[in-house]
Amino acid sequence: MLHRLMFLITLSLAGVAHAQTTSTPDTRPSEADDLRDLLSARAYAMGGAWRALGLGAEAGLGNPASLAALRSYRMEISGAWDWNNKGAFGMVSVSDSVTSALAAGVTYQLATLDRGALRTTAHINTLASALPLAESLMLGASVRYALLRGAREANVVTGDAGILFRPTPLFAVGVSGHNLIQTNIPELSRYYSAHVGVLAGVFTVAGDVVADFETRASPVFTYSGGLELLLGQTFPLRAGYTWDGYTGASKLGVGLGFNTPGGGVDLAYRHGFGFEQERVVALTFKLKVG
Repeated sequence: MLHRLMFLITLSLAGVAHAQTTSTPDTRPSEADDLRDLLSARAYAMGGAWRALGLGAEAGLGNPASLAALRSYRMEISGAWDWNNKGAFGMVSVSDSVTSALAAGVTYQLATLDRGALRTTAHINTLASALPLAESLMLGASVRYALLRGAREANVVTGDAGILFRPTPLFAVGVSGHNLIQTNIPELSRYYSAHVGVLAGVFTVAGDVVADFETRASPVFTYSGGLELLLGQTFPLRAGYTWDGYTGASKLGVGLGFNTPGGGVDLAYRHGFGFEQERVVALTFKLKVG
């Protein structure tokens, strides 16, 4: 199994060439953050703190190692709309950690960014895989292809890698690197994350720190924290907070859901204070086997 993981990591981090790209000048302080913030409703509600949990089919977008954290087959369809900034996105994710020890997931995202002369459409495809080296230690890697059309143009391939340590079912901690193959466009610049999660039955707490050492002359840090309370094993209530280091803005997320043994639905709202004044509503439909 180890040789297959090493092949995947080599493919995603060292063996992929990418096309030449062009983009418009940096017109907003958060441009580098545009394509990092396409989340499920659960993640929006928890303030963007989700990478350590491995609870959704889109786990491969965060820390790809978290795909192997829970044994199940999952499919999710998510959509979000920012009615203040006129941006929207949709996402379809499928993951399988049951068929073999090597877990895998694929995600397609379609997003519209900005408005008017700055309008850009992004198509993003991510293939991720994870392998447990031991009961508590998982490694993962992903390959991502992004096509941007409109005011900002790109046609690139990049990838992520991550490690997740889960000494008990109640606790997980991980680190991940993103866009490790250089793309030379701000929307897909390289960044890193450290994250932690506590999954104590009806109560879940998560925290993420994102560090960007390349976009600006000095490091940029974004901090996220969230919690979930599960009522009656059926109705999750969520809340979270993000401090965005690119804009200095605060973002508050809230949400609720309805869970069944075979899936469920999540609804979230995120309110931005400061530069962008975002008003995001998100909805996710979930199917689960196992």
